[in-house]
Amino acid sequence: MSVPYRFIAIEGNIGVGKTTLCNRLAEQCGCTLLLEEFTENPFLPSFYTEPDRYAFPVELYFMTERHKQLLAHFEKQGESSTFTVADYFFVKTLLFAQNNLSDHELLLFRRLFKVLNDTFPKPDLLLYLHRPVDVLLNQIKNRGRSMEQSISAEYLEGIQDAYMSYLKKETDTPVVVLELGDADFQRDDKVFEAIHEIIQQEHQPGLKMLNMSLA
Repeated sequence: MSVPYRFIAIEGNIGVGKTTLCNRLAEQCGCTLLLEEFTENPFLPSFYTEPDRYAFPVELYFMTERHKQLLAHFEKQGESSTFTVADYFFVKTLLFAQNNLSDHELLLFRRLFKVLNDTFPKPDLLLYLHRPVDVLLNQIKNRGRSMEQSISAEYLEGIQDAYMSYLKKETDTPVVVLELGDADFQRDDKVFEAIHEIIQQEHQPGLKMLNMSLA
């Protein structure tokens, strides 16, 4: 069965498994991968230790790099017959900024975001991976990125709340929230195949929630 989308964005909190799922889908479907190059942000290590001081430069860098990457990808993609799967969508730039910036910083950031957000295609399916915060913390610990080990449950809850608030208001794009619990789509083929089937279906604009821990 073919996939009825040109651009699928996989989103979710830190440590949820976005990139892992994208890589498995690429292996299965032969789609074009668009993966965020987050490790290149020179402000990120400092942000995790001094968030108030480094929040604005870290978010500004993320926004400009995501914008540059998206523009370059879609210029290169052109009329290619393959669809794109990305492990982020540009709106996450604003959601993280809302959680991290002061009111004055956010005012300026929003103005810049509005200019950049209209310069490339938007996803025509958004897949949001949701896990409890305790599962996220465990996965963050297990993947062992040193700069992430100081991330708190409160910070992850704030990010989760920002995402859900946005997704509930999204009416132009099909949004499928996958309640994963601790389901492992990397090792459990049954869970992965259930997700693979979901992206082959046509979904209506608006929010749909599916419990994948029962897959």
